[in-house]
Amino acid sequence: MSTPGVKVGVSEEEKKLSYYKYFEQDLAPVPAEKIAILQGGPIAPEKCIPFEERNKFLKGEADEYANIGYGVAADGTGLVCNTTYMPGVTGEMLDWWFPWHSVGSDLRYKIWDPEDHYFARAYPASYVVDPNVPMNQKTWGVDHYIMEDVGPGPEFLQLCFKRPADLGYDESILGTENCESMVCAVGKSSCAAVMTHKWHPYKDGVLFESRFWIGYRMDEDGNVVKAIPEGVSIPPIVPQGLFAHNIKEFTNLASILPTLYAEEKDTL
Repeated sequence: MSTPGVKVGVSEEEKKLSYYKYFEQDLAPVPAEKIAILQGGPIAPEKCIPFEERNKFLKGEADEYANIGYGVAADGTGLVCNTTYMPGVTGEMLDWWFPWHSVGSDLRYKIWDPEDHYFARAYPASYVVDPNVPMNQKTWGVDHYIMEDVGPGPEFLQLCFKRPADLGYDESILGTENCESMVCAVGKSSCAAVMTHKWHPYKDGVLFESRFWIGYRMDEDGNVVKAIPEGVSIPPIVPQGLFAHNIKEFTNLASILPTLYAEEKDTL
């Protein structure tokens, strides 16, 4: 596990980059109410939104479920949910951020969470930087090969980003009031999971909402299926660790993205 306040290593070349200053500054503090949720124990199983109801989440019609916290559902799968208000951030900035941090220097990923992020590399990078690909589609079909620490120590992760329809999302919801844009992926690591982030305008910024369904994988036919045997449950410490990481990295991203985008938006 990373030590709070201790940052990952950087090279001399990285120190010369224009955005190294974001690595040097202190991480934005996680709101006290989210720390309290982290320390308060898991949410009740019935408050875990089932993966089958993911389009209700996209539509903003899932209020009967938790929107901040972590837990283990009745079927043994894990859930992480987080909502982050990002003042001064626009949907355009987030559409840019997800491809931008996956190409170029490893420092782009490190500044997101300097204590826990080591690298993120996109394949194929040629697709990500292709000017003919719309910014909000630059993650579709792209794998991000990542090294990060979400609690147990640095771990390798392959995030297979998908077109929303390929994960069963109703794309007619995109561009609506409750879902301006989104990214989604299937994660391959020591614990398979499906990840979805969506965002929409809120106050003078955006509301950024995340869901991780832990214990799901994609089969050979492209269907998302449960990855754990019947009767087996994800240990609560797994979603708890991911929740702790999520509230940390997205609090920090919200603090750096407006100025970072203004300075680097033309450097994809």
